[in-house]
Amino acid sequence: MEERSYAFFQNRACVYFPCHEGVREEAFNCLFCYCPLYALGEACGGKCAFTDKGIKSCENCSFPHQKENYNEVLRRAQAVLELAVRRFPERGDGHGV
Repeated sequence: MEERSYAFFQNRACVYFPCHEGVREEAFNCLFCYCPLYALGEACGGKCAFTDKGIKSCENCSFPHQKENYNEVLRRAQAVLELAVRRFPERGDGHGV
């Protein structure tokens, strides 16, 4: 993945680094600091849980932070775009969402 430097970013100066356990520190990817798959709920592909109030918690999920999951995050992000198009159909074909 070294030849694809755009697929990996690390911010060791972040006060939260690493923000999740379960990923080797040298392979921890900060590129998706805020998960683009959050809106997919349980279908995000990660290890999420829901609080008693029904709020999604990604506290125990490292899926978007694993270097090898870059392509899968992008593939699943398409589903997020499709959700947005269904939610706001009046905004066009999705290219402006």
